[in-house]
Amino acid sequence: MKSLRRSVALGVLALVPLVSNAAEIKALRVWAGPDSTRAVFDVSGPLDYKLFELANPDRIVLDIKGSTIAEGVAAPPGKGLLSNMRIGKQGKGDLRVVFDLPQGVRPKSFLLPPADKFGHRLVVDLFPKTKATREVVKTIEDVQPSAGRKVVISVDAGHGGDDPGAIGKNGTYEKNITLAVAREVVKAIDAQPGMKAQLVRDGDYFIPHKQRYGKAREAKADLFVSIHADACPASCDARGASVWVLSARGATSEAARWLAAKENASDLVGGVSLDDKDDTLAAVLLDLSQGATSEASMSVGQSVLRALGKIGPTHRGYVERANFIVLRSPDVPSILVETGFITNPAEEKRLNDHDERVKLAGTIVDGIRNYFTQTPPTGTWFAANAGKYVPAEHIVTRGETLSGIATQYRVSVGALRAANSLATDAAVRVGDVIKLPQG
Repeated sequence: MKSLRRSVALGVLALVPLVSNAAEIKALRVWAGPDSTRAVFDVSGPLDYKLFELANPDRIVLDIKGSTIAEGVAAPPGKGLLSNMRIGKQGKGDLRVVFDLPQGVRPKSFLLPPADKFGHRLVVDLFPKTKATREVVKTIEDVQPSAGRKVVISVDAGHGGDDPGAIGKNGTYEKNITLAVAREVVKAIDAQPGMKAQLVRDGDYFIPHKQRYGKAREAKADLFVSIHADACPASCDARGASVWVLSARGATSEAARWLAAKENASDLVGGVSLDDKDDTLAAVLLDLSQGATSEASMSVGQSVLRALGKIGPTHRGYVERANFIVLRSPDVPSILVETGFITNPAEEKRLNDHDERVKLAGTIVDGIRNYFTQTPPTGTWFAANAGKYVPAEHIVTRGETLSGIATQYRVSVGALRAANSLATDAAVRVGDVIKLPQG
């Protein structure tokens, strides 16, 4: 276990790792997002440091013991919550880094061990001391009450900032591809009747996973879609898009966390607060919410995967499950879309092509639209227009029959059979794609 040094400055207590080794700062980067600013120091190994605050003017001081800075490494310009950064010698062989601030901040620092292409890193995060009230997406904007509200789709561009994600053979960063695709998905969603998008990350900065689905919950999103690009070792020639939903293990661990924390009065699950319920009732309510969310996630995942299969081969013929933290919202259906293998040169080239990204985004939105057409949430435009808007196809879900599908879209069973070349005694199965007569 690492020992901790306690240092006090102006009443501020800082806990920092105590490591005897000296280290060299090899690079320094600053990333600014809408909610925080991050400074990352690439260092040659573990180091001993202390971080404290000073006022009048506001600044953060970082003292690094027995360390040096590599030749050519300079303080980057200020961004976000950082006005300026200064680096100089402090005492015998120590470094002092001063963060000049436009306002008071809440600092957080930690050391990261080597991972992937990164070595040791010291991370300093700056958060505003007074967090402004976040504006909730208006889901009824520009829609007449009688027409029903728009469904809100929260679109998350994976990775960002100091986390590049996977890197293609030609040097493409996954974080850039995910943002470019996410922006196209947002455009395609906003162009659809009855749909409105929220872009979770709209720049080159990192957002912690829980904050990503937290933003979707704050926006009262009907669906959360996280965009990524897959990768495999250099010798692997895997290809194709894939769709993922949360595994049962991930859902169970998240349920345990929610029940332990009980969250707070304003943090609702499925519209119901848990903090004033006893443990048994809270567990039942959470289980009901998670069950409905998981079923909806799988249904929309199947619809999106089916749509993706029309523009190219998918990596698997089914929706996959994994314990991705970003999918753990207990009350917002969530899927993760791997848009292709960035480590496959052909797919890396495709993902770098603007027209291909537009087609990919449109296809993802086709799958989303088909899901909401089939399963319209109460009070939405899709519910108000049920039977009036006919998509190109319908994916059969559990318990459905051909006659029920015909009734839903106000067409005859005979027309459905003719459009799909189905024999009179043929039955439909879960996952079947039924073409719908148009006009």
